[in-house]
Amino acid sequence: MKLNVFLSSVIVDELYFTGKTTVVIDVLRATSTIATAINNSAKEIIPVASVEFAVKVSGGIFGGQTLLGGERNTKKIEGFALGNSPFEYTKEVVEGKSIILFTTNGSKAIVKTRYSENLFTCSFINIDAVADHLKTFDTDIEIICAGRNNFLSIEDSVCAGMLISKIKEVKKDISLNDSGTAVLALYDKYKNNLVKMMRESDHGKILLENGFEADLEYCGQIGILNIIPSYSNGVLKKLKVD
Repeated sequence: MKLNVFLSSVIVDELYFTGKTTVVIDVLRATSTIATAINNSAKEIIPVASVEFAVKVSGGIFGGQTLLGGERNTKKIEGFALGNSPFEYTKEVVEGKSIILFTTNGSKAIVKTRYSENLFTCSFINIDAVADHLKTFDTDIEIICAGRNNFLSIEDSVCAGMLISKIKEVKKDISLNDSGTAVLALYDKYKNNLVKMMRESDHGKILLENGFEADLEYCGQIGILNIIPSYSNGVLKKLKVD
């Protein structure tokens, strides 16, 4: 098995993912929010690559069974019901709802990888469930760090390194590309204090400036949700594992 890590989704063509098994990581905050919303009984998450398409897909419906959620540069988009903080996606708000999600980095990365045969989303909060599922595969795995504005994001890289480390506990025949080796080294450096790492990251500093300190604390927890968001036919839903 080879684990291929990409430090940004922009560096690879979308057709590359055709037929592949792919994991998208956007710790701050899209994949953390997706796992939280699905854990809180959202019907489905519909990731989109632009605000305009989000509005088009929603048909102008706000409330009811469809909610528009997301952010642009950490801030909730005007007219959207929800931003991108996992704390907004409570069971009372999202249960039974379809959520159309646009985010600056994460939703774009998911859309970019939509031709994958198997496509999952991962963050620290659901990393154990995702890792355990990936251990059952014998195929190569593509790990996509959403990054920040097309550049490396350290929190996504460290999460990718942790995911590799967990898979290696069982899979002894793993090979890595250079980016995989790099993120594994980053994980080893920062694994003992994830929240501190995120507070000092470029994205973390911006979240702190905008009052989202609690989001950093939440997103830095490891394996608190037994949820694997799985993409199929344009939507993310909870994977049913036998």
